[in-house]
Amino acid sequence: MSVTRQKEWTTVISQLSWKIGGQQGEGVESTDKIFSTALNRLGYYLYGYRHFSSRIKGGHTNNKIRISTKPIRAISDDLDILVAFDQETIDLNAHELRANGVIVADAKFNPVVPEGIHARLFPVPITAIAEELGTSLFKNMAASGASWALLGLPLEVFNKAVEEEFGRKGPAVVEKNIEAVRKAAEFVLELNGGPLPEFQLEPADGKQKLFIIGNDAIGLGAAAAGCRFMPAYPITPASEIMEYLIKVLPKFGGTVIQTEDEIAAVTMAIGGNYGGVRTMTASAGPGLSLMMEAIGLAGMTETPVVIVDTQRGGPSTGLPTKQEQSDVNAMIYGTHGEIPKIVLSPSSIEECFYDTIEAFNLAEKYQCPVILLTDLQLSLGKQSSELFDYNKIVIDRGALQTGDLPELEANKMFKRYEFTADGVSPRVVPGQKFGIHHVTGVEHDQEGRPSESTDNRKKMMDKRMDKMKHVKVNNPILVDAPHDEADLLIIGMGSTGGTIDEARGRLEQQGIKTNHVTVRLLHPFPAAELAPHLAKAKQVVVVENNATAQLANLIKLNAGYADKINNMLKYNGNPFLPAEITKYCQELSPVWQH
Repeated sequence: MSVTRQKEWTTVISQLSWKIGGQQGEGVESTDKIFSTALNRLGYYLYGYRHFSSRIKGGHTNNKIRISTKPIRAISDDLDILVAFDQETIDLNAHELRANGVIVADAKFNPVVPEGIHARLFPVPITAIAEELGTSLFKNMAASGASWALLGLPLEVFNKAVEEEFGRKGPAVVEKNIEAVRKAAEFVLELNGGPLPEFQLEPADGKQKLFIIGNDAIGLGAAAAGCRFMPAYPITPASEIMEYLIKVLPKFGGTVIQTEDEIAAVTMAIGGNYGGVRTMTASAGPGLSLMMEAIGLAGMTETPVVIVDTQRGGPSTGLPTKQEQSDVNAMIYGTHGEIPKIVLSPSSIEECFYDTIEAFNLAEKYQCPVILLTDLQLSLGKQSSELFDYNKIVIDRGALQTGDLPELEANKMFKRYEFTADGVSPRVVPGQKFGIHHVTGVEHDQEGRPSESTDNRKKMMDKRMDKMKHVKVNNPILVDAPHDEADLLIIGMGSTGGTIDEARGRLEQQGIKTNHVTVRLLHPFPAAELAPHLAKAKQVVVVENNATAQLANLIKLNAGYADKINNMLKYNGNPFLPAEITKYCQELSPVWQH
């Protein structure tokens, strides 16, 4: 925690971390939402992590927010303030507290600080305050109001966020929520004699920022890309994409259909794209397993389709609400037979938005499935983001024929699968004059008629697969490489990018020369772009949330340098912490020093 002295009694800090926990269904999520919304209005940068159970109600849940005056893209290693609705929250989370951290707890359950935890306890009559106002439902605002007051932040900003959250329920509800905030704030300030002097945040820049989850950024990116149809089946952690587009697409003449299962969703998506409408679907590992045969159909018929896979813990039902990055092999190799396919892996909120737009362009340009591979932390972790620049949006519909087509000869059809130099054939929509052709999932000739000719089969396979040789993606890798010869090259994908950046900064302070590469294009793999960075590193650490080193094995297969590669794996359901990566790399130092 970087600090400066403001007054003799006050320490001004540039960042801190806050967590609220309780039983699922108690309103932890809404409490966190209002608290973080108010911070966002003040201009702070935020990074959230949501721990929740795979059930509707019951079971421990907590939301952790990291607050900073500078951009952040990683969970904090430790915790400054813990707000607890029950003793279980303290028992499970107090170990994260810094020495002399703070626990704000509901006095109702007689909170106890576990032995060995050096934290200051503030028992606040959270439930009692709420019940005095008519219902225990107000305890969420009382709890967050107490911790807000300890930070010395302006209550009027917090109250404004309360008004916006509960305004639809009427002024009486808003007034009582604000009253719960006021009473809890007054109680804790009297108990402590004022705000906590060592937890006073530096003023934020006050600039407007987005504060959204990756799924919402993907949904917005899809709408901006011209997507007008989304068939999907709800599944954690992808459902928010569908929920977002349910509200947005009708405003632009589009629609969302909740299908009976994922097979229906992906086949509808293929049909929508075949009809000329930009269409996407989204799911998670179990849903993608069901989609595989249809994804093969899209590859064989060269029909564009965008599919989002929000990775979660597997296999089977696995850990549906926990972090993992174990679908890489499935997304690249999952279909039977061989088809052209592009797999993109965004690593930030901004990339979720822009990569979704690029995914639609790539799907139509190369007439193949494009899979946007995120992970639970990136999909559901709420983060600050700079405002999106809509001037950057470019729509590329590839070889879609929109003008008049040449008249067909007698008994001839349109050569939808015409052999071309780059493998991309002209594409038409159903009903287009002189565009009649056959479409089938079996091997076919240039007009789409079924064909088992060995010569045709080889030409068609080569045509489809050769398209991948021409794939060009914006920034297939992101490079932070200040050293011509690095002690370490750390490689990651998805949500690990920000965590690696933070660990890399710490390693640099210790004199360890470190470069960082985030792989954003997983297939076709950008071996030529990555190889030079592998060559000039003494050792390579590949950081990924799975048990079998799927990204590391991709690197070895496509770019080599297996003798340098070290696997840092985590598959317990939690994202990486900066301290974990820092420690691993420190312990590796004798390898290159030797």
